[in-house]
Amino acid sequence: MSDLSHGDDAAAVNSLRSAVMRLSRRLKHQRVDESLSPTEMSVLGTLSVCGSATPGELARKEHVQPPSMTRIVALLEAKGLVRLEPHPEDRRQKVVTKTEQAEAMLEESRRKRNAFLAHLVEDLDEDEWAKIRAAAPVLEKLAHL
Repeated sequence: MSDLSHGDDAAAVNSLRSAVMRLSRRLKHQRVDESLSPTEMSVLGTLSVCGSATPGELARKEHVQPPSMTRIVALLEAKGLVRLEPHPEDRRQKVVTKTEQAEAMLEESRRKRNAFLAHLVEDLDEDEWAKIRAAAPVLEKLAHL
């Protein structure tokens, strides 16, 4: 890969950063449950995609410290969105699993955010929309590096 710190490449990186941040902020405002923090929503999303996990695994996936994840899991449990179960192999650990209530809320949140994005792309021409469709897998890859 070339040096991306100069010229057109640096401008493209800057533009991508700015656009992703602005779009992310706009999507965060499309929440179904205002009582949940973006971090709590992210943890539920991770559980939805990856399945049940220990608090330590969730902390690594969410890039937070284990004590912070313990607090987040406790808040989600108090709201009835996750349940803690004994780890099948290590009695010292717990496994966090999302509840049906959490899955229903996540589905409604996805529906609302997808509708918001669908409304935005209505203003794109076919060429711009084709570029977005082509870029989506690459952006997905970047999000998980």
